[in-house]
Amino acid sequence: MQIGIPREIKTREGRVAMTPAGAALLAGHGHTVYVEKGAGLGSGIPDSAFRKAGAVIADGPDALWDACEMIVKVKEPVDEEFDRMREGQVIFTYLHLAASQDLTDEQLRRRVIGIANETIQLSGGSLPLLAPMSSVAGRLFIQMGCACLDAKNGGKGVLLSGVPGVRPARVVILDAGISGLNAVHLAVGMGARVTVLDINQKRLDYISDIFRSMAVTLTANPENVEECMAEADLVIGSVLIPGARAPHLLTRGLLRKMEPGSALVDIAIDQGGCAETSRPTTHDSPTHLEEGIVHYCVANMPGAVPRTSTSALTNASLPYVVQLADKGWIRSLRENAALAKGLNVMQGKLTDKRVAEAFGRDYIDYIAT
Repeated sequence: MQIGIPREIKTREGRVAMTPAGAALLAGHGHTVYVEKGAGLGSGIPDSAFRKAGAVIADGPDALWDACEMIVKVKEPVDEEFDRMREGQVIFTYLHLAASQDLTDEQLRRRVIGIANETIQLSGGSLPLLAPMSSVAGRLFIQMGCACLDAKNGGKGVLLSGVPGVRPARVVILDAGISGLNAVHLAVGMGARVTVLDINQKRLDYISDIFRSMAVTLTANPENVEECMAEADLVIGSVLIPGARAPHLLTRGLLRKMEPGSALVDIAIDQGGCAETSRPTTHDSPTHLEEGIVHYCVANMPGAVPRTSTSALTNASLPYVVQLADKGWIRSLRENAALAKGLNVMQGKLTDKRVAEAFGRDYIDYIAT
Protein backbone atom coordinates (compact mmCIF):
# COMPACT_ATOMS: atom_id res chain seq x y z
CA MET A 1 0.00 0.00 0.00
CA GLN A 2 1.05 3.61 -0.58
CA ILE A 3 0.74 5.54 2.68
CA GLY A 4 0.96 9.33 2.96
CA ILE A 5 2.12 11.37 5.96
CA PRO A 6 1.33 15.03 5.16
CA ARG A 7 2.64 18.05 6.99
CA GLU A 8 0.08 19.30 9.50
CA ILE A 9 -1.15 22.78 8.63
CA LYS A 10 -3.27 23.67 11.64
CA THR A 11 -1.89 26.72 13.48
CA ARG A 12 1.25 25.86 15.48
CA GLU A 13 0.72 22.13 14.96
CA GLY A 14 4.19 20.62 15.16
CA ARG A 15 3.18 16.99 15.50
CA VAL A 16 3.60 14.49 12.68
CA ALA A 17 1.57 11.29 12.39
CA MET A 18 4.53 8.93 12.35
CA THR A 19 8.14 8.66 13.48
CA PRO A 20 10.92 7.31 11.25
CA ALA A 21 10.77 4.06 13.21
CA GLY A 22 7.14 3.66 12.16
CA ALA A 23 7.99 4.39 8.54
CA ALA A 24 10.77 1.79 8.67
CA LEU A 25 8.39 -0.84 10.02
CA LEU A 26 5.89 -0.21 7.21
CA ALA A 27 8.66 -0.24 4.61
CA GLY A 28 9.76 -3.58 6.04
CA HIS A 29 6.26 -4.90 5.35
CA GLY A 30 6.64 -3.93 1.69
CA HIS A 31 4.66 -0.67 1.79
CA THR A 32 5.72 2.69 0.40
CA VAL A 33 5.57 5.57 2.85
CA TYR A 34 5.45 9.10 1.43
CA VAL A 35 6.32 11.90 3.87
CA GLU A 36 5.73 15.50 2.88
CA LYS A 37 8.87 17.62 2.90
CA GLY A 38 9.33 19.23 6.32
CA ALA A 39 6.50 17.27 7.94
CA GLY A 40 8.62 16.21 10.90
CA LEU A 41 10.54 19.42 11.56
CA GLY A 42 8.14 20.62 14.24
CA SER A 43 8.88 17.44 16.17
CA GLY A 44 12.61 17.70 15.62
CA ILE A 45 12.66 15.04 12.88
CA PRO A 46 14.54 16.03 9.69
CA ASP A 47 13.65 14.70 6.25
CA SER A 48 16.94 12.79 6.24
CA ALA A 49 15.74 10.63 9.14
CA PHE A 50 12.67 9.59 7.15
CA ARG A 51 14.80 8.91 4.07
CA LYS A 52 17.11 6.73 6.12
CA ALA A 53 14.04 4.81 7.31
CA GLY A 54 13.07 4.06 3.72
CA ALA A 55 10.40 6.71 3.20
CA VAL A 56 9.96 8.79 0.04
CA ILE A 57 10.02 12.57 0.59
CA ALA A 58 7.22 14.28 -1.35
CA ASP A 59 7.85 17.89 -2.40
CA GLY A 60 4.29 19.04 -1.73
CA PRO A 61 0.90 17.96 -0.40
CA ASP A 62 -0.91 17.58 -3.74
CA ALA A 63 1.49 14.95 -5.05
CA LEU A 64 1.40 13.08 -1.76
CA TRP A 65 -2.41 12.97 -1.49
CA ASP A 66 -2.70 11.97 -5.17
CA ALA A 67 -0.25 9.08 -4.82
CA CYS A 68 -1.53 7.49 -1.63
CA GLU A 69 -4.33 5.05 -0.86
CA MET A 70 -4.22 5.87 2.84
CA ILE A 71 -3.51 9.21 4.49
CA VAL A 72 -2.34 9.10 8.11
CA LYS A 73 -2.64 12.45 9.89
CA VAL A 74 -2.72 13.89 13.38
CA LYS A 75 -5.48 16.49 13.07
CA GLU A 76 -8.68 16.52 11.06
CA PRO A 77 -8.49 17.79 7.46
CA VAL A 78 -9.05 21.54 7.20
CA ASP A 79 -10.56 23.58 4.35
CA GLU A 80 -7.33 23.69 2.38
CA GLU A 81 -7.21 19.88 2.34
CA PHE A 82 -10.80 19.15 1.38
CA ASP A 83 -10.12 19.14 -2.37
CA ARG A 84 -7.30 16.62 -1.88
CA MET A 85 -9.57 13.92 -0.47
CA ARG A 86 -10.83 11.46 -3.05
CA GLU A 87 -13.25 8.57 -3.29
CA GLY A 88 -12.09 5.33 -1.70
CA GLN A 89 -9.15 6.94 0.10
CA VAL A 90 -8.65 5.90 3.72
CA ILE A 91 -8.12 8.86 6.06
CA PHE A 92 -6.88 7.78 9.46
CA THR A 93 -6.64 10.61 12.00
CA TYR A 94 -8.44 12.39 14.84
CA LEU A 95 -11.58 13.44 12.96
CA HIS A 96 -13.89 14.95 15.63
CA LEU A 97 -16.73 14.96 13.09
CA ALA A 98 -19.48 15.68 15.64
CA ALA A 99 -17.94 19.13 16.13
CA SER A 100 -17.72 19.97 12.40
CA GLN A 101 -20.63 19.65 9.99
CA ASP A 102 -18.48 21.06 7.16
CA LEU A 103 -15.90 18.30 7.44
CA THR A 104 -18.60 15.67 7.84
CA ASP A 105 -20.37 16.88 4.69
CA GLU A 106 -17.11 16.98 2.71
CA GLN A 107 -16.11 13.45 3.72
CA LEU A 108 -19.54 12.16 2.78
CA ARG A 109 -19.55 14.02 -0.54
CA ARG A 110 -16.09 12.78 -1.45
CA ARG A 111 -16.94 9.20 -0.40
CA VAL A 112 -13.78 8.66 1.64
CA ILE A 113 -13.20 6.01 4.30
CA GLY A 114 -12.89 8.07 7.47
CA ILE A 115 -11.43 6.23 10.49
CA ALA A 116 -11.29 8.34 13.64
CA ASN A 117 -8.58 7.70 16.20
CA GLU A 118 -10.80 8.98 18.99
CA THR A 119 -13.56 6.39 18.51
CA ILE A 120 -11.41 3.25 18.26
CA GLN A 121 -12.50 1.39 21.37
CA LEU A 122 -11.41 -1.84 23.05
CA SER A 123 -13.92 -4.33 24.45
CA GLY A 124 -13.45 -3.00 27.99
CA GLY A 125 -14.41 0.50 26.87
CA SER A 126 -10.94 2.07 26.80
CA LEU A 127 -9.87 4.34 23.95
CA PRO A 128 -6.31 3.33 23.04
CA LEU A 129 -5.57 6.16 20.60
CA LEU A 130 -7.20 8.87 22.69
CA ALA A 131 -5.32 7.77 25.80
CA PRO A 132 -1.80 9.00 24.91
CA MET A 133 -2.98 12.46 23.89
CA SER A 134 -5.22 12.62 26.95
CA SER A 135 -2.18 11.90 29.10
CA VAL A 136 -0.24 14.69 27.43
CA ALA A 137 -3.16 17.13 27.58
CA GLY A 138 -3.89 16.31 31.22
CA ARG A 139 -0.40 17.37 32.25
CA LEU A 140 -0.50 20.40 29.96
CA PHE A 141 -3.81 21.46 31.57
CA ILE A 142 -2.03 22.53 34.71
CA GLN A 143 0.89 24.13 32.89
CA MET A 144 -1.46 26.24 30.76
CA GLY A 145 -3.79 26.90 33.68
CA CYS A 146 -0.90 28.43 35.62
CA ALA A 147 -0.29 30.84 32.74
CA CYS A 148 -3.98 31.75 32.61
CA LEU A 149 -3.87 32.76 36.28
CA ASP A 150 -1.00 35.20 35.64
CA ALA A 151 -2.16 38.80 35.99
CA LYS A 152 -0.56 39.75 32.66
CA ASN A 153 -2.89 37.26 30.94
CA GLY A 154 -6.03 38.54 32.63
CA GLY A 155 -5.89 36.13 35.55
CA LYS A 156 -6.35 36.93 39.22
CA GLY A 157 -2.62 36.68 39.93
CA VAL A 158 -2.58 33.49 41.98
CA LEU A 159 0.46 31.21 42.26
CA LEU A 160 -0.73 27.61 42.01
CA SER A 161 1.54 26.34 44.79
CA GLY A 162 1.11 29.30 47.09
CA VAL A 163 4.02 30.15 49.44
CA PRO A 164 4.49 29.64 53.20
CA GLY A 165 1.80 31.66 54.92
CA VAL A 166 -0.34 32.04 51.75
CA ARG A 167 -2.83 29.42 50.61
CA PRO A 168 -2.27 27.58 47.31
CA ALA A 169 -4.69 27.80 44.41
CA ARG A 170 -7.89 25.77 44.44
CA VAL A 171 -8.03 23.49 41.38
CA VAL A 172 -11.25 21.72 40.37
CA ILE A 173 -10.98 18.87 37.87
CA LEU A 174 -14.19 17.70 36.21
CA ASP A 175 -13.71 14.07 35.12
CA ALA A 176 -11.51 11.39 36.64
CA GLY A 177 -10.52 9.79 33.33
CA ILE A 178 -7.03 9.62 31.87
CA SER A 179 -6.66 13.34 31.28
CA GLY A 180 -8.12 14.16 34.68
CA LEU A 181 -5.82 11.69 36.41
CA ASN A 182 -2.77 13.23 34.75
CA ALA A 183 -3.95 16.70 35.71
CA VAL A 184 -4.26 15.57 39.33
CA HIS A 185 -0.70 14.22 39.26
CA LEU A 186 0.75 17.56 38.23
CA ALA A 187 -1.54 19.77 40.33
CA VAL A 188 -0.91 17.76 43.50
CA GLY A 189 2.81 17.71 42.78
CA MET A 190 2.81 21.50 42.57
CA GLY A 191 1.05 21.82 45.91
CA ALA A 192 -2.40 22.97 44.77
CA ARG A 193 -5.60 22.17 46.67
CA VAL A 194 -7.22 19.70 44.29
CA THR A 195 -10.82 18.51 44.04
CA VAL A 196 -11.90 15.88 41.48
CA LEU A 197 -15.53 15.38 40.46
CA ASP A 198 -16.92 12.46 38.47
CA ILE A 199 -20.07 10.34 38.26
CA ASN A 200 -18.00 7.12 38.15
CA GLN A 201 -17.49 5.95 41.74
CA LYS A 202 -14.84 3.42 40.70
CA ARG A 203 -12.71 6.18 39.19
CA LEU A 204 -13.12 8.31 42.30
CA ASP A 205 -12.07 5.33 44.44
CA TYR A 206 -9.01 4.91 42.24
CA ILE A 207 -8.04 8.58 42.55
CA SER A 208 -8.55 8.41 46.31
CA ASP A 209 -6.38 5.28 46.64
CA ILE A 210 -3.52 6.91 44.73
CA PHE A 211 -3.55 10.40 46.23
CA ARG A 212 -5.04 9.76 49.67
CA SER A 213 -5.65 13.09 51.42
CA MET A 214 -3.80 15.10 48.76
CA ALA A 215 -6.91 15.23 46.53
CA VAL A 216 -10.57 15.47 47.50
CA THR A 217 -12.99 13.35 45.48
CA LEU A 218 -16.67 14.25 45.08
CA THR A 219 -19.63 12.88 43.17
CA ALA A 220 -20.40 15.18 40.25
CA ASN A 221 -23.95 16.15 41.15
CA PRO A 222 -25.26 19.67 40.44
CA GLU A 223 -24.85 20.85 44.04
CA ASN A 224 -21.22 19.74 44.31
CA VAL A 225 -20.31 21.14 40.91
CA GLU A 226 -21.84 24.54 41.72
CA GLU A 227 -20.15 24.76 45.13
CA CYS A 228 -16.73 23.79 43.77
CA MET A 229 -16.96 26.13 40.78
CA ALA A 230 -17.76 29.09 43.03
CA GLU A 231 -14.59 28.46 45.09
CA ALA A 232 -12.22 27.48 42.26
CA ASP A 233 -9.26 29.47 41.01
CA LEU A 234 -8.70 27.04 38.14
CA VAL A 235 -11.24 24.66 36.59
CA ILE A 236 -10.13 21.81 34.33
CA GLY A 237 -12.99 20.54 32.13
CA SER A 238 -12.31 17.22 30.43
CA VAL A 239 -15.80 15.75 30.24
CA LEU A 240 -16.65 14.28 26.84
CA ILE A 241 -18.56 11.43 25.22
CA PRO A 242 -16.35 9.56 22.72
CA GLY A 243 -17.32 10.46 19.17
CA ALA A 244 -20.21 12.70 20.24
CA ARG A 245 -20.46 16.42 20.77
CA ALA A 246 -19.33 17.25 24.29
CA PRO A 247 -22.15 18.07 26.76
CA HIS A 248 -22.25 21.68 27.98
CA LEU A 249 -22.06 20.88 31.69
CA LEU A 250 -20.59 24.25 32.61
CA THR A 251 -23.26 26.86 31.98
CA ARG A 252 -22.80 30.60 31.74
CA GLY A 253 -24.61 30.87 35.06
CA LEU A 254 -22.06 28.63 36.77
CA LEU A 255 -19.17 30.72 35.45
CA ARG A 256 -20.80 33.87 36.82
CA LYS A 257 -20.44 32.37 40.30
CA MET A 258 -16.64 32.24 39.93
CA GLU A 259 -14.36 35.11 40.97
CA PRO A 260 -13.23 37.35 38.09
CA GLY A 261 -9.77 36.37 36.89
CA SER A 262 -10.30 32.68 37.58
CA ALA A 263 -9.41 30.32 34.74
CA LEU A 264 -11.04 27.51 32.77
CA VAL A 265 -9.11 25.02 30.64
CA ASP A 266 -11.48 23.12 28.34
CA ILE A 267 -9.89 19.98 26.89
CA ALA A 268 -13.17 18.89 25.33
CA ILE A 269 -13.03 21.78 22.85
CA ASP A 270 -12.13 19.34 20.03
CA GLN A 271 -15.64 17.94 20.48
CA GLY A 272 -17.33 21.31 20.94
CA GLY A 273 -16.28 22.06 24.53
CA CYS A 274 -17.85 21.21 27.88
CA ALA A 275 -18.55 24.86 28.77
CA GLU A 276 -21.30 26.95 27.22
CA THR A 277 -18.87 29.86 26.95
CA SER A 278 -15.99 27.97 25.29
CA ARG A 279 -14.92 28.55 21.69
CA PRO A 280 -11.87 27.14 19.89
CA THR A 281 -8.64 29.10 20.15
CA THR A 282 -5.14 28.60 18.74
CA HIS A 283 -1.62 28.42 20.14
CA ASP A 284 -1.00 31.90 18.69
CA SER A 285 -4.01 33.34 20.54
CA PRO A 286 -4.81 30.72 23.18
CA THR A 287 -7.24 32.48 25.51
CA HIS A 288 -10.43 34.50 25.49
CA LEU A 289 -12.27 36.25 28.30
CA GLU A 290 -15.92 35.43 28.96
CA GLU A 291 -17.91 36.37 32.08
CA GLY A 292 -14.63 37.59 33.57
CA ILE A 293 -13.11 34.08 33.34
CA VAL A 294 -9.94 33.39 31.33
CA HIS A 295 -10.74 30.52 28.93
CA TYR A 296 -7.98 28.34 27.45
CA CYS A 297 -9.55 26.40 24.59
CA VAL A 298 -6.78 25.41 22.17
CA ALA A 299 -8.17 22.67 19.94
CA ASN A 300 -4.80 20.96 19.41
CA MET A 301 -3.39 21.29 22.90
CA PRO A 302 -0.82 18.42 22.68
CA GLY A 303 0.69 20.23 19.67
CA ALA A 304 2.40 22.51 22.20
CA VAL A 305 4.81 19.65 22.99
CA PRO A 306 5.13 17.95 19.59
CA ARG A 307 8.20 15.82 20.26
CA THR A 308 6.57 14.06 23.18
CA SER A 309 3.17 13.87 21.49
CA THR A 310 4.46 12.49 18.18
CA SER A 311 6.27 9.62 19.88
CA ALA A 312 3.31 8.82 22.14
CA LEU A 313 0.88 8.86 19.22
CA THR A 314 3.03 6.64 16.99
CA ASN A 315 3.42 4.09 19.80
CA ALA A 316 -0.36 3.76 20.03
CA SER A 317 -1.43 4.11 16.39
CA LEU A 318 1.22 2.14 14.52
CA PRO A 319 -0.25 -1.36 15.08
CA TYR A 320 -3.54 -0.19 13.54
CA VAL A 321 -1.79 1.50 10.61
CA VAL A 322 0.19 -1.69 9.92
CA GLN A 323 -2.97 -3.79 10.01
CA LEU A 324 -4.80 -1.47 7.62
CA ALA A 325 -1.83 -1.47 5.26
CA ASP A 326 -1.26 -5.23 5.36
CA LYS A 327 -4.90 -6.33 5.10
CA GLY A 328 -6.81 -3.38 3.64
CA TRP A 329 -9.57 -1.55 5.46
CA ILE A 330 -12.41 -4.00 4.76
CA ARG A 331 -10.66 -7.09 6.13
CA SER A 332 -9.07 -5.13 8.97
CA LEU A 333 -12.41 -3.85 10.22
CA ARG A 334 -13.98 -7.30 9.96
CA GLU A 335 -11.19 -8.85 12.02
CA ASN A 336 -10.65 -6.06 14.55
CA ALA A 337 -13.77 -4.96 16.42
CA ALA A 338 -11.93 -2.10 18.14
CA LEU A 339 -10.77 -0.68 14.81
CA ALA A 340 -14.25 -1.10 13.34
CA LYS A 341 -15.58 1.31 15.97
CA GLY A 342 -13.26 3.92 14.51
CA LEU A 343 -15.13 3.94 11.19
CA ASN A 344 -17.14 7.19 11.03
CA VAL A 345 -17.85 7.58 7.31
CA MET A 346 -17.75 5.12 4.44
CA GLN A 347 -18.43 5.67 0.75
CA GLY A 348 -20.90 8.49 1.30
CA LYS A 349 -22.61 7.04 4.39
CA LEU A 350 -22.35 7.89 8.07
CA THR A 351 -21.44 4.85 10.16
CA ASP A 352 -21.23 6.42 13.62
CA LYS A 353 -24.46 6.91 15.53
CA ARG A 354 -23.10 9.75 17.66
CA VAL A 355 -22.04 11.83 14.66
CA ALA A 356 -25.40 11.18 13.00
CA GLU A 357 -27.25 12.33 16.13
CA ALA A 358 -25.19 15.53 16.25
CA PHE A 359 -26.55 16.57 12.84
CA GLY A 360 -29.90 14.78 12.74
CA ARG A 361 -28.75 12.39 9.99
CA ASP A 362 -29.35 8.75 9.21
CA TYR A 363 -26.54 6.27 9.61
CA ILE A 364 -25.79 2.62 8.90
CA ASP A 365 -24.33 0.15 11.37
CA TYR A 366 -21.32 -1.06 9.42
CA ILE A 367 -20.54 -3.87 11.85
CA ALA A 368 -24.00 -5.35 11.32
CA THR A 369 -23.90 -5.21 7.50
